Amino acid sequence: MYMMVTFLLTAALYFFLKILSTKGLDSRLRGNDILLGLFISLAFLTFYGSIFLIVSFLIYYLYKKNYKFFILNTLYFILITLLISPLLYQQLINSKVALSQVTNWSLVLGKANLKDLLLIPVKFSIGRISFYPKWLYWGIAGGWTGFVMLTIKTVFQKTVFIKTVFYLLIFPLILGFLVSFFTPMLQHFRFIYLIPILAIILASGKKTSMYRYIEVTGFVIFSLVYLLSSQFHREDWKSLVKSLPKNVPVYMIMSSSDPVKYYSRNLTINNLASLQVSEFEKEITVIPFSFGVHGLDYKSLLSNKGYQLKKEISFREVTYERWVR
Repeated sequence: MYMMVTFLLTAALYFFLKILSTKGLDSRLRGNDILLGLFISLAFLTFYGSIFLIVSFLIYYLYKKNYKFFILNTLYFILITLLISPLLYQQLINSKVALSQVTNWSLVLGKANLKDLLLIPVKFSIGRISFYPKWLYWGIAGGWTGFVMLTIKTVFQKTVFIKTVFYLLIFPLILGFLVSFFTPMLQHFRFIYLIPILAIILASGKKTSMYRYIEVTGFVIFSLVYLLSSQFHREDWKSLVKSLPKNVPVYMIMSSSDPVKYYSRNLTINNLASLQVSEFEKEITVIPFSFGVHGLDYKSLLSNKGYQLKKEISFREVTYERWVR
């Protein structure tokens, strides 16, 4: 979903910038406007979070007093919104229910706070990399992010084009931050469609400057670290499921059990949230994925029932534990 919406909004960005650079009202301009409307509509149908960049497009039309394009694209966007309004309403209701029932669900969605806001440029700069000790991680991540911000500053005043692109990078984040006071959605991965815009700004610097060489080298190093280090890849559910002990009851949060069910459709999964262990179960397997989101202190629950942690086995960001009594 996030990769698809990035593609669609990047295409919309292309036609948006092309319209701004086209003079007159010839057939090419009308064609670009139709394609812009098509791609922003598809983007919104793919992921409702794309609205922040779409609104930024529309506000820029209004700022430039291009009322024709503003009205046409706004009406077109409103029509699309009305068509899927029942789905959007149901998603909003489901989100409110999850926020009320799941203890730390707002932390997953991204609350409007300084930490989640600052984490966006950090993750945009170094990618999906994290390691210990944290002081070293934040030192490297903060230093590199600072360099990226400095590079942006060196090209910010160059042309009206760069200022326009910079506006399209910053304004969606401002909108997202404000909206997150009412419905949390400030997680960095919800804004990855802004990375192509960041790339345009960074690519606008002098090709032979010292900044360019450091910039390219840094991004290549972080990319290679991510690609060549499996510890930074997605959770290895397949290996975890294959290694689960046979004939031992498995407990986990049911709302997070889809990956396990995908790799083992016949496996019976018991609900860790409403822990009811039979007295005959001398050993159980616990997959504690997402227990923190639900605010579940399962270790205390198991200890009170006489269980002790025997072994913990990790598979790249997911683990299972063997408890015995």
